[in-house]
Amino acid sequence: MIQEDCVVSWQVRAIRGATTVPDNSATAIQEAVTELLDALEANNRIDPQYVVSLTFSVTRDLDAIFPASVARQRAGWEDIPLLDVQQMYVAGSLERCIRLLMHINCADLTLPVYHPYLRQAQRLRPDWRLAQPTS
Repeated sequence: MIQEDCVVSWQVRAIRGATTVPDNSATAIQEAVTELLDALEANNRIDPQYVVSLTFSVTRDLDAIFPASVARQRAGWEDIPLLDVQQMYVAGSLERCIRLLMHINCADLTLPVYHPYLRQAQRLRPDWRLAQPTS
């Protein structure tokens, strides 16, 4: 039983991010996903045990490898629920793009959240001040 004086206020927070790849190859996708997840972890306090889930969406022109298979290889990420889906196609939208949406349990609600938008994906959210590194 939890004592009342030990109760911590938790909230589920969401972190967004995206990147692009130069071509539809397993190597290019693996490099881009690794770079995206490295930026996510370097700029946010992420403990894999508090990650609720992570969903990747990819544009229809990327099918060489599942981004989740890259994430699953990270130390401590073996038990995180991961999902890959295809991004809805909109004519003229950014090509060869990988997006992510992570849900994480967070006890410190004052921590800033960094949403990594890398490579050509920076064009998706130029207005979002939180897309800039906190360092």
